[in-house]
Parts: sequence; C-alpha cells; structure tokens
Amino acid sequence: MDKPTATRSIMALADLATPMAIRVAATLSLVEHAGTEGATAEQLATATGTQTQALRRLLDHLVTIGVFDLDAEPARYRPTSLGAQMSEDAPEGVKPLLDITCAGGRAELAFVDLLETVTTGAPAYPHRYGHDFWADLDAEPKLRRTFDAQMNWRFREQAPEIAKSLNWSRFPDIVDVGGGNGQLLSEILHAHPGVKGRVLDLAPTATAAAERFAAGGLEDRASAISGSFFDPLPAGASAYLLSDILHDWDDEHARKILTECRRAATPSGSVVVVEPVRGHGVGTGMDLFMLMCFGGKERTVDELIELAAHCGLEFHTSIPATNGRMVLEFTVASTGG
Repeated sequence: MDKPTATRSIMALADLATPMAIRVAATLSLVEHAGTEGATAEQLATATGTQTQALRRLLDHLVTIGVFDLDAEPARYRPTSLGAQMSEDAPEGVKPLLDITCAGGRAELAFVDLLETVTTGAPAYPHRYGHDFWADLDAEPKLRRTFDAQMNWRFREQAPEIAKSLNWSRFPDIVDVGGGNGQLLSEILHAHPGVKGRVLDLAPTATAAAERFAAGGLEDRASAISGSFFDPLPAGASAYLLSDILHDWDDEHARKILTECRRAATPSGSVVVVEPVRGHGVGTGMDLFMLMCFGGKERTVDELIELAAHCGLEFHTSIPATNGRMVLEFTVASTGG
C-alpha cells in the first residue's frame, strides 16, 4: 500500500522556484561576488549587471532556503556553507552543473520540454535549442570547454579506481574511443607502465589529450587522434575502451559504435566498456536525463551484454569499478566478421 500522504505535498516535489533560484545564483556567481564578508543587494546587482529589486527578491528566497544568510545591519547577504558549494573552487565541483551558460546546466534546462520527449520518444534538447547536444558543443567553444571540465570532475576520483580495477597490462596497446582529454587513459598508463595507448576524439578535445600526455610525461607511450567513433577506427589494437560512451546513445547508435570497435579489433582483441549501470548505483533520474538530453539510456548489465552480442562481441567478464560504474570486457565472437 501507498504510505499516507497527509503530511506530504506534491507541490514540494514540483516546485520550480527553488531549483531555478539556485541555478541563477550559480550562473551569476553570487557566492563569489558576495565572498565571506557578504555584500548588499545593490553591490551584487552592480557586480552582476542585474536589476536591484529583482535580485533582492531572489536573494531573499535564497535566504529562506538556507543558501544565503542576511545580516540585519547593514543588510548584507553572505553565502552559508550550503551556498558555498556553488563556488567555482568548491571541492564539490558542481557549479558547471548549475550554471546555465555551461554545458551541464544548459542541458538540465531542457527538462522543461520533457513532455515532448515523453510524447514522441525523442530527446527534448534539440526541441528546445534547435540542434542536438553534440552540435552545440561543436558550435560553442565555452560549452565544449565546460563539458570537458565536467567530465574531468566526474572522473577525478574514479579514474584511478578504474585504472586499478582491471589488469590493463594484458593489453599492450589500448585505443580509448571517445576518450576525451585523456584523463582515464593517463591513469591507466601510469598504473601499468608496459601499456601504450591512443585517445580518439574530436579535434578540440584530442588536442587537449595530447597536451595532457605531454604534461604527464607520457609522450612516448600515448598519442591523440582526431576522429569520430562512427567512422572506421585505428585497427589492430589489443583493446578498445569505451568509457561513459554508450549511455549517451540509443541502441541503434550504440550498436554502430560497438560494431566499429569489433571491426577494428584483432581476432584476439577485446572491447572494454566502462559504463554506469542500472541496478548498481545509477538511479532513475539520471536515466530520464539521458533520454531527455541525448535519447540515450542507462542500461543493465544484461542489456549491455545483449547489445554487444548483436555486434559480434562475446561477454567475457564484468567487474564493479566504482560506485555506479562497471567494467565489462567483451571479446570478438568466433562468428564475428
């Protein structure tokens, strides 16, 4: 039976004022402008180019929800410890997910068109912005830059764990397909000195990967290639790594990516999938976001195995890598051509 609802209001779950107030505060950098000493509404309006009375009303709501405190004399707004999490240098690293001028925050706003997704099954992001998420990144350097930074933040603790979760030394040559700026591959190479690797990603990000390898002293073992994972991949590597790639795509596109990996692999090669997995720490909210933003999905282990089987890949093993992510290793099926 359902729990009694007398003390619970559906409006508390449906309220948009609070999440939007927080996102606007992050976008305006109110925490940074106020600092630890606090600032008046007039000072903050001048610093942010906003209308004073409107901003004061926003700040008052932020006080109500515990994000800012208000000193009576003089009337100065100061971020609380909760509000400080919105700061650019806060250890939580969530500002790019809240700032609506950044890739993550901009994507979240497409949830207002969720009805379109539920009605048609198509992602809401193109409906709201006129083109898909990836085209947005290509067109706007800031979005590309903030997306790469967001990926770095997501993997800052998990990349070393993933590097230790599998015996990567079995693969002397790894192609990290869609590997971003090389964060995960760098960790793998540092943890396994006998391994060499290449990152394949689109041009701006591949350049960043090359710079990371140079800065980390890995030039002799790592390189970056500009390209798309929908095109033929460099052939003959011992392993093709797909980290947080497949969940961005529907089954049709995911099969294309896996098929390109299988075609490029040697008969004894492997395809290693590092992926958030339903039932292992990934919730329904993120699954809904993947649908809304990309038309993608968070899959179960069984769904990933079935997806790979359609592409001529046999399941070999799965290992929990981090909270919410699994490492699944596939080999080229004997019937794969």
